[in-house]
Amino acid sequence: MINHVILMGNLVADPELRYTAAGVSVATFRLAVNDNYTTQSGERRENAYFFNVVVWKKQAVNVANFLKKGRRALVEGRLTSRTYEKDGQKVYRVEITATSVTFLDRPATTSDSGSEPFSPSIEESETFPPDDFSTDRSNDEFVG
Repeated sequence: MINHVILMGNLVADPELRYTAAGVSVATFRLAVNDNYTTQSGERRENAYFFNVVVWKKQAVNVANFLKKGRRALVEGRLTSRTYEKDGQKVYRVEITATSVTFLDRPATTSDSGSEPFSPSIEESETFPPDDFSTDRSNDEFVG
């Protein structure tokens, strides 16, 4: 089976960085992705889709430090789902757990205008939650 997602889009808001009780850093952000298509009558249309992204460990800190609202990013990861209860209602949530985030815009402080993506070096082993870490984040107050 394959569970692999690649998305490129713009951040809807600044990433939110938090730490688990065990001290593991986790950042969350929403990514807006445009989808262009042509109708049968030849009319061009555009839809925007919004995805919740979760990033762990050192990469979470880098995302929080370098990405801001409106910046472009390429996210590679896997789909994850969870359920929790909020106000007596069961909430189902699907999100992308990132294995890699590439920053497609250079930081504003950079003086050169190169077009290469900017991405701090991250060890892939640092991108996933630890094996013994519970991914239950039922206290999240994000509205999907």
